[in-house]
Amino acid sequence: MKNQLKILRAMRDWSQAELGQHLDVSRQAVNAIETGKYDPSLPLAFKIARLFGRPIEEIFDDEFDGGTDDGQR
Repeated sequence: MKNQLKILRAMRDWSQAELGQHLDVSRQAVNAIETGKYDPSLPLAFKIARLFGRPIEEIFDDEFDGGTDDGQR
């Protein structure tokens, strides 16, 4: 999953460790989310969105662009 976490973190001049402290996760977890190796849980995604004051959809992109999801093809 692509995300804007690294950019948002840089805008606040926070290290990965500092962001991890705000989110109650490890620096390694922040790194894994930033690099797309790990998708955050829904509660963690909401916590990130609240911390940066942005909608989840603005921070995380599921990269899905293949048609509709309403069952119509």
